[in-house]
Amino acid sequence: MQQQMTVQSELTSARNRLRLAHAEAEIRAIFAEQMIGIVSHDLRNPLAAIKMAAGLLERTPLESRQERILGHINHSTDRADRMIVDLLDFTHARVGSGITVVPQPVDFHAVVARGVEELRQVFPDRVLTHRSEGQGACSADPDRLLQMLGNLVSNAINYGTDDGEVLITSSFDTWMIKLSVHNVGEPIPMEKVDDLYEPVVRVVSDSDETRTVGLGLFIVREIVRAHLGDVTVRSSAEEGTTFTVAFPRPPAKTEV
Repeated sequence: MQQQMTVQSELTSARNRLRLAHAEAEIRAIFAEQMIGIVSHDLRNPLAAIKMAAGLLERTPLESRQERILGHINHSTDRADRMIVDLLDFTHARVGSGITVVPQPVDFHAVVARGVEELRQVFPDRVLTHRSEGQGACSADPDRLLQMLGNLVSNAINYGTDDGEVLITSSFDTWMIKLSVHNVGEPIPMEKVDDLYEPVVRVVSDSDETRTVGLGLFIVREIVRAHLGDVTVRSSAEEGTTFTVAFPRPPAKTEV
């Protein structure tokens, strides 16, 4: 009897220590995520000053070497700005009210086409092809659509072959609006697919190469979920990798 009571006491003590450790870990995680948000917000002011200075330099006569350097500055500040946006969204998604979207009637194909054209300037050495299929009404946040597209294309370029085409498809089917981004490259191991959308997940391929996904796919998932949709992936050595986001078409208007 005494031995049973001792075992029960030890189990109770262990459960209490486990609950305390879990609570402390949650507090540390929340604090870290809040700090990410604070630091990211504070970084925007000096970054804006750099971009403003670069804009002023663009208005002055420059030698070809200076133009190249200025181009690198603009490219780097744009990339840093996108990273800060992702970090702020990460904080809102994890410790805030979630990623906010402002849906409005948009021309889905036109928004995607504009985003692809902008991304061609960001990745001038890569082939980005846009294909549109079907027609229909779309209610979505255009800025978030562009952010989602940018993250998917960046992911495709980072993990695709250097000379491979990235195919972007915007489409309508009976019930859903879809955006797919396809690249050729090493396939994603199927056992890692469920973890892809977690922040800063590392995917280890069969060749032991480590690939950091970062926040991009996490942000994509949160944006499409805010549009009441979801994201899926198909990946194989034969067909390449395709990420597809899909969200519902708005209900058809009925005449009174």
